[in-house]
Amino acid sequence: MPERQRFDDWPDRYDRWFETPLGKAVLKYETELILDLLRPDRGERILDAGSGTGIFTRELLARGAEVVGLDISLAMLVYAAKKAAFRRAQGDGDPLSVRAGEKASTRFCRGVTADMAALPFADGSFNKVVSVTALEFVADEKRAVAELFRVTKPGGVVVVATLNSLSPWAARRSANAMRDPESIFNRVFFRSPVQLLAATSVSGIVRTAVHFGKEDDPATFDRSEREGKGQETGALVAARWIKPQRNVK
Repeated sequence: MPERQRFDDWPDRYDRWFETPLGKAVLKYETELILDLLRPDRGERILDAGSGTGIFTRELLARGAEVVGLDISLAMLVYAAKKAAFRRAQGDGDPLSVRAGEKASTRFCRGVTADMAALPFADGSFNKVVSVTALEFVADEKRAVAELFRVTKPGGVVVVATLNSLSPWAARRSANAMRDPESIFNRVFFRSPVQLLAATSVSGIVRTAVHFGKEDDPATFDRSEREGKGQETGALVAARWIKPQRNVK
């Protein structure tokens, strides 16, 4: 199945999961981790590679960044635009907007359909680049991360988060996928913290989030996150690098 089509049926299902009690908790801890590593600031030009339905894009926009949301699925971007338009009609001022088409823009955000392993941007186009839960759908992680570095300005920050192969969540997803030939998790590449850091020769740091299990008592989630800090088994693994002044090989 072509990559673009793989995600076309996912937007509504993806967002609905984050509205469940478990999904809300996962989103909370993932967002805290991403924002702490990226530290978006007002006026910064940021690429959100694999922006999907705009869940993390909105967090960047809310902090005053100028964001380009890139996704291989036009359906994801169109869904994000419709969702944002609805929210503005309700008065909450969500600035994300995308027209149907390959590219679209507003004063705040531009949506682009493209492959994150072949970015349609010039070298050094962005102050910071972030990619959340997109790398697991890319076989050649070194090529994709090299592209993220290429479009980042020297001295800029690159943050990449992906599903962690060391987490019990990965084992559960793989087991469930074996029973469902159509599962999207039949075609993912889970990676460990060490493997993620090895995607580039640049030295970086790595952290994980979501250290609780699907069946755990929600009342224990905060404690699980506190106790899980420093461990490598969180469901989400995120790396942070600073692009050096020299070219990255």
